[in-house]
Amino acid sequence: MERNKTFHRKKICVFFFAVLFCGCVLLGRLVYLMVFRGDYYSELATDLQQRERQIKAARGKIIDANGVVLASNKSVCTISVIHNQIEEPEAVIDMLVKELGLSEETVRKRVEKVTSIERIKSNVDKETGNRILAYGYAGVKVDEDYKRDYPYDDLASKVLGFTGGDNQGIIGLETVYDSYLQGTGGTILTTTDARGIEVDNIGEERVEPVAGNNLHVSLDYNIQMFAAQAAEKAYIQKEADSVSVIVMNPQNGEIMAMVDYPEFNLNDPFTLIEQYEAYAGTEEEQDYLNRMWRNQCVSDTYEPGSTFKIITTSAALEEDVVSINENFYCPGYIVVEDRRIRCHKTQGHGAETFVEGIENSCNPVFINVGLRIGSDRFYDYFEQFGLLQKTGIDLPGEANTIMHKKEDIGLVELATISFGQSFQITPIQLATTVSSLINGGNRVTPHFGVWVESPDGEVIEELEYDTQEGICSEETSETLRMLLEKVVSEGGGNKAYIEGYEIGGKTATSQTLPRSANKYISSFLGFAPADDPQVMVLVIIRNPTGVYYGGTIAAPVAKDIFADILPYLGYEPEEQVEEGSSQEE
Repeated sequence: MERNKTFHRKKICVFFFAVLFCGCVLLGRLVYLMVFRGDYYSELATDLQQRERQIKAARGKIIDANGVVLASNKSVCTISVIHNQIEEPEAVIDMLVKELGLSEETVRKRVEKVTSIERIKSNVDKETGNRILAYGYAGVKVDEDYKRDYPYDDLASKVLGFTGGDNQGIIGLETVYDSYLQGTGGTILTTTDARGIEVDNIGEERVEPVAGNNLHVSLDYNIQMFAAQAAEKAYIQKEADSVSVIVMNPQNGEIMAMVDYPEFNLNDPFTLIEQYEAYAGTEEEQDYLNRMWRNQCVSDTYEPGSTFKIITTSAALEEDVVSINENFYCPGYIVVEDRRIRCHKTQGHGAETFVEGIENSCNPVFINVGLRIGSDRFYDYFEQFGLLQKTGIDLPGEANTIMHKKEDIGLVELATISFGQSFQITPIQLATTVSSLINGGNRVTPHFGVWVESPDGEVIEELEYDTQEGICSEETSETLRMLLEKVVSEGGGNKAYIEGYEIGGKTATSQTLPRSANKYISSFLGFAPADDPQVMVLVIIRNPTGVYYGGTIAAPVAKDIFADILPYLGYEPEEQVEEGSSQEE
């Protein structure tokens, strides 16, 4: 009997200690959860009781060289619904269909969808948002939002670019400088009960968005307008495929204007322009949208033709294989190995100096000069002048030069390269290389971005770009400027001449591939003042109808642009003094 009592007491003790042990474990776990993990579970509980709505940040502005705003923001609304909070679903559906212009099927599907929050439509104008808010329907949320706005529609469209629904840049400067412009989004937190119904006496908790930074660029609204008007005029008159214009400061690489006409409406970037509208709604629509957005100044290559003679001249002067007064003879062609290569003047230029050869844009002269340089040394100058690498422009999609391999350049290839055929470069590469050769020999980086400022106007970063000094001598650069001034004042570029101004330049006419298509590219590259270049203009007209010579149709376009921008930039024409007359100071 005593043994049974003892055994029973032991069982009670074991049970007591087991309960005590479990209690200690539970207590320890409770202390751990409350003390060490309290913040974590409190956050989880808050998440379960709060619904989050995003607030877009105002994107930073893009501002031109004179303070003109080229890209800004427009206040809009985002309309959303919270399923558990809707008390009158049919009334809400009818109202949203009426106010937003959406189909009943679309609205019903979104309103009846069981989610924490469902977006109905973004980028709704403020007036419509205010009307929806005035209905006072439970479960309908109207949140302030921002939509990118471009005040000048198609101006510099392929430079500025545009943004998508997520407020991120898609093309152009909008994507290159996206990290500066984007800002930080905010949130609206709404506390709800277990059923998902908003708790009236708590209200909403807002985390305000932080606006993006502003980008100041070298592009000048007025110069862009001058260039765009000239490009449009040439496009219409010559019924061309497209016209490109680059206006650039050759001293520092700042781009004052870049046109690739026809442009597109930045405020409606997914609608095809007139030239492509036949492809709207077809399987090819996206391909034509991509083509419409493509900036040919940067992303397309072409045979530069005679404008490349500027590079050949620079290499020849550096290599000291030609003097400017040296005599040549042009019979209208030249034979290289088994190839007869003709001059554009088939009857020939006859006897001429090198100066006259560049004025006349004589192919045999430049072939002779190129052969003197030799393929190895010429290729070395491609590298020295920066032609075999991208320019580093602050726009996306830059194409690279398409050039023969060094070992594949025979005499015929060397001959054709010398006058700008059998290889391809981009317009921005040509503009950059020539700028670097006429500015004293400093390879610049073409760019738009100048500085970044905070939303309240404080400069937070001055943007810097690489410069490579000494790609040619100052003597070569000075001689080159003198030769190209004679091309405009006395030679084939005379249709770009403006009385009272010294303008240097070079014309070009090149044939596209395949040659059998008989399509041409007419171009002119010019700069002023010729002795101290501060502005350079490149004009390219693709597949013009009728007369297609660069000196005839591209040079006058450049003349019109110079006539507008030189006075605008403060360069007044010099008075012409007649021979034998005197002029007082």
